[in-house]
Amino acid sequence: MRTTIEFDEDAARALMRLRQDSGMGVSEAVNHLMRRGLAASPDARPFVQRTHPLGIAIDVSNVAEVIDLLEGPHAR
Repeated sequence: MRTTIEFDEDAARALMRLRQDSGMGVSEAVNHLMRRGLAASPDARPFVQRTHPLGIAIDVSNVAEVIDLLEGPHAR
């Protein structure tokens, strides 16, 4: 497939370094990098939000009041 791609400056520099180091042509280097990126495994553990019981019920309809309650009036 033939197409036109515009690279960001940092990506273009990295591509040129790869070409110089490996002797690859532009298409070969781009295909190599795309395959590496597509084969990369996702994060081993998904993000899980940790929560802790505060022991109090908070009405969040008034944000300033909640901040005062949790962090003190100086946190505003």
